[in-house]
Amino acid sequence: MKVLAFAASSSRQSINKQLAQYTASFVEGAEVELIDLNDFEMPIYSADRENEIGIPVQAQQFYNKIGEADAIIVSFAEHNGTYTAAYKNIFDWASRINQKVYQNKPMVLLATSPGPGGAKSVLASATGSAPFFAMDVKASVSVPSFYDVFDSEKGEIKDDALKQELKQSTFSLQL
Repeated sequence: MKVLAFAASSSRQSINKQLAQYTASFVEGAEVELIDLNDFEMPIYSADRENEIGIPVQAQQFYNKIGEADAIIVSFAEHNGTYTAAYKNIFDWASRINQKVYQNKPMVLLATSPGPGGAKSVLASATGSAPFFAMDVKASVSVPSFYDVFDSEKGEIKDDALKQELKQSTFSLQL
């Protein structure tokens, strides 16, 4: 099984990337590919720009990565209650290839933040819009207060109940 994991963030020190990678480690026997949205940077989407330059190769590469995966784990960073500009731009370009960006792949949606809200607003938005973009959401988990619950030296969640919830979220990807 090939699992594609990424943070919907362009931060090089992304806590969401750490969470996606950690959660992907629970998928037994999987080949995990962790991608960085910075590798898919493109001009800001607009219909005018699409008419002028077409769809950038990076959008096709991102779309293809999804198509090559058997399952996907995304951890959403939250900027002002919604998606990061980096994720939204890549998603907007990829949706011009096919609105069903996620190609009915089984997915685990995650979100975390340093604060107690755990980026729940963006996670709710992603989960709510999932059917429109062919996300087969098997589980969604919000992780509040990341720096309090994640041991960065060991690279793991310290809270046993939260660790178990993340592990459980991946079981449905393996069916």
